[in-house]
Amino acid sequence: MSVNALYTDLSDYYDLMCADIDYQAQSHAIHRLQQLFGNAGIRHLDLACGTGPHVRHFIDAGYTSSGLDINQPMLDKAALRCPQARFSLQDMCGFTQAEPLDLITCFLYSIHYSGGIDRLMACIASVHGALAVGGVFCFNAVDKHRIDNALFVSHSARHAEALFSFSSGWNYCGAGEQQSLRLRIEKTSADETQLWHDEHPMVAVSFVELQALLQPYFEVHVLEHDYEKLIPWDGASGNALFACVKK
Repeated sequence: MSVNALYTDLSDYYDLMCADIDYQAQSHAIHRLQQLFGNAGIRHLDLACGTGPHVRHFIDAGYTSSGLDINQPMLDKAALRCPQARFSLQDMCGFTQAEPLDLITCFLYSIHYSGGIDRLMACIASVHGALAVGGVFCFNAVDKHRIDNALFVSHSARHAEALFSFSSGWNYCGAGEQQSLRLRIEKTSADETQLWHDEHPMVAVSFVELQALLQPYFEVHVLEHDYEKLIPWDGASGNALFACVKK
């Protein structure tokens, strides 16, 4: 099943897939990073926004928030969740904005959906072009050299008299610029069990390589993947937050 087919078919269940995510804590942490490093502006864009949960929290925090995604069913649900926001069907690797932005976010490792180094570079350039002076680009990423192919994260949730079980994990062959996100979704109801397997192509990049791509455009701050403490990256962790201030 293709990437778009999976998310279109399961757009009604997307929030269940992410039921264990603390969107409020993530959004608040990035708000704090904007206060620490940014220009104090409130014009915000969320890349790969999905159904808009992060956008909702930024609006509630006083931002003029918007979102973009390549999946229209997701955007339809985002518009219902956040009627005050503007949503657009665009590719994050080549998007345009009518006015400069103060904060651009890309949560849930979605920066890797750029798929290849050339498209990642195009995404970075698009973000830089869309930000005002002193604007901040915040996202999380995984270092390809620290991926454990055997590690999966799982959770379950009930919806409409059915039990959903979700598992996901990174996979990297050890060379090249391609890694994947492997997904397993099981839906069990009274009379049947349905199972989906999918593998999303992702760009593989080390943090050293990622910083080299960002530094021509941004002052780059790398932090531990901890939305509570916001401390500098220790140089060993395989996941990190990036706060990038436009030069």
